[in-house]
Amino acid sequence: MPVERLKLLAASALALALAACAGAAKEPVTIGIGDNPTLPPPQSSLIPMVNTAKPIGWASGATPVAAQGLKVEAFATGLDHPRWLHVLPNGDVLVAETNSPPQPGDNRGIKGFFAKLIMGGAGAGVKSPNRITLLRDADGDGKAETTSVFEEGLNSPFGMALVGDTFYIANTDGVVAFPYVEGETRLAGTGKLLTDLPAGPIDHHWTKNVIASPDGSKLFATVGSNSNVGENGMAVEEGRAAIWEIDRATGAKRLFATGIRNPNGMDWNPTTGALWVAVNERDELGNNLVPDYMTSVQDGAFYGWPYSYYGQHVDKRPKPPRPDLVAKAIPPDYALGAHTASLGLTFATGATLGPQFSSGAFVGQHGSWNRKPPSGYKVIFVPFANGMPKGQPVDVLTGFLDSKGRAHGRPVGVAIAKDGALLVADDVGNTIWRVTAAN
Repeated sequence: MPVERLKLLAASALALALAACAGAAKEPVTIGIGDNPTLPPPQSSLIPMVNTAKPIGWASGATPVAAQGLKVEAFATGLDHPRWLHVLPNGDVLVAETNSPPQPGDNRGIKGFFAKLIMGGAGAGVKSPNRITLLRDADGDGKAETTSVFEEGLNSPFGMALVGDTFYIANTDGVVAFPYVEGETRLAGTGKLLTDLPAGPIDHHWTKNVIASPDGSKLFATVGSNSNVGENGMAVEEGRAAIWEIDRATGAKRLFATGIRNPNGMDWNPTTGALWVAVNERDELGNNLVPDYMTSVQDGAFYGWPYSYYGQHVDKRPKPPRPDLVAKAIPPDYALGAHTASLGLTFATGATLGPQFSSGAFVGQHGSWNRKPPSGYKVIFVPFANGMPKGQPVDVLTGFLDSKGRAHGRPVGVAIAKDGALLVADDVGNTIWRVTAAN
């Protein structure tokens, strides 16, 4: 039997099983949003809820829907799976065009077979371009006139950071340093490995982000877990589900915070100076568990994964249990809704979108696969007061799903442009969106 027909039959069988075993959420996703989310009892089934959005892209001239008082336009189109953004001091915009590396040890067995089908159907199965692309808007009209290769031949690159005349790229297996000259459209010289990061044949959560400390002496790197909830054994989780602190001069590193299942976007709180991060929580506990979150990151803190969630709510799946670690787990600061896949995070520092969007953080929500109806698939703004989240989030960009639940695009990284616009990387729509005040 041809492989494609086998896949089709398998997917059909899975869909029938899912229809019989899993139901839609009875409560809205909003119960899992805020500084005191509702955590319903966990639910489990032989086959988890799977509700992926088929990628269809954007029709010519179509855009997401901007909030009242804002407008959105394409800054750059025709990219290849753009995931992450970095704005250089001169205003040039860097885009990591990237996807997962080969993972021969991940998604094995029947469950793994279906997982690959799911990810492929959601638009996550494309080969990684492995490059950083530079976009330049020389005339300031809000559209990039030139697109050029900033660096290529990388290994599933994601995060980027600039300190002085050194530019750092976080590949999936390590942080690489390059000499940098402002205004150049391509990195010169050969990159030098500053430090390695956990990777290997599984590398389940492959995205590695990096940010420099305000004084430039340290880098902080995110490393996601090698599984959903430790099902591959804890030996392969060594150094993962964590944020690492890296000495920029020597490359020496230490674990800064642990028990963080899949940390991604990082930024410095402009009021308190604390490091904040957006985190993807675990799946397969029901439509409304566990909320993804954003939180300040405390040095030496343990955030629960995989033994507990949202503080000391015990997850019974990891074996053997670790009540000693559960007792140490601290809750995050603010829940972002279950299965929203909140990836991008940037504070509104320098943004010019108006008073409503001047104090708080923008979050790119890539969208769910483990919830019905779907959650995420939008960009939100979380208001802050006195350095902490306050109140409910505000939708900034919506319309990524059509009326049939298909995905025109999926937002990932967010960044503030030099002119104060909000930039959003859309890895299914292959577009960088630019959001500005309407007037």
